[in-house]
Amino acid sequence: MAMTVVTGSASGIGAATFSALAASGREVVGVDLRDAEILADLSTPEGRQAAVDTVLARSSGVLDGLVLCAGLGPQVSDAKRIVAVNYFGTVSLLDGLLPALRGGEAPAAVAVSSVSSTQITWADNPIAGLDESEVEAALEVGGDYRGQLAYAASKNALTVAVRQRAGDWGAAGVRLNTVAPGAVDTPLLQAGLDDPRYGEAIRSFVGPLGRRGRPEEIASLICYLLGPAAGFVHGAQFVIDGGVDAQFRPTAF
Repeated sequence: MAMTVVTGSASGIGAATFSALAASGREVVGVDLRDAEILADLSTPEGRQAAVDTVLARSSGVLDGLVLCAGLGPQVSDAKRIVAVNYFGTVSLLDGLLPALRGGEAPAAVAVSSVSSTQITWADNPIAGLDESEVEAALEVGGDYRGQLAYAASKNALTVAVRQRAGDWGAAGVRLNTVAPGAVDTPLLQAGLDDPRYGEAIRSFVGPLGRRGRPEEIASLICYLLGPAAGFVHGAQFVIDGGVDAQFRPTAF
């Protein structure tokens, strides 16, 4: 049995997904800054390459699944680092591990985006098409809230990157999709709740179901997308937010 890799496996959605996949009988390897089988810092090109190299060595170059959960929230003071992990880090692992996925059995990958990806258009995304070295200056327009701008822009860019890869990945026989959670009870969300800039907005970000999501609920969708029942699902984004996006943007989909 080839392995499945989960980044951001130490907490939140990543930890829940790791547990759910392991419980289903998959061999799962986690990647994170700590408390994981593979330790790597995805905010740097060197850390990303080290993660790819270690995964390839550990898997003997064959993967059945890849779940990219690693991410930083808007409260992080270094806005450039948010983009570095959420977008550049995720895309680097997607591209770096595609050859291993091509050799897997019914291979599939899922990247965790966010409902925030819908709050900015690609045409208005300040980081669209930029090199990593250009991101910091582009985010200055966000002022004291550039962390939120970085978060939304990075998740929008990630969703676009996945959709742009649908043709090549499909031709390679590897399915690729994103999930876009709303507010989910994770350490990342709690850090945002504790931030005076964002706490009140997060507390009021509740959809028609009247509650926040649980990591296990997001993990369940990710497991479905990796499995055979989702065999014709490719290049799609699944919003899982308790109805927030539908409530605020009923005609935009």
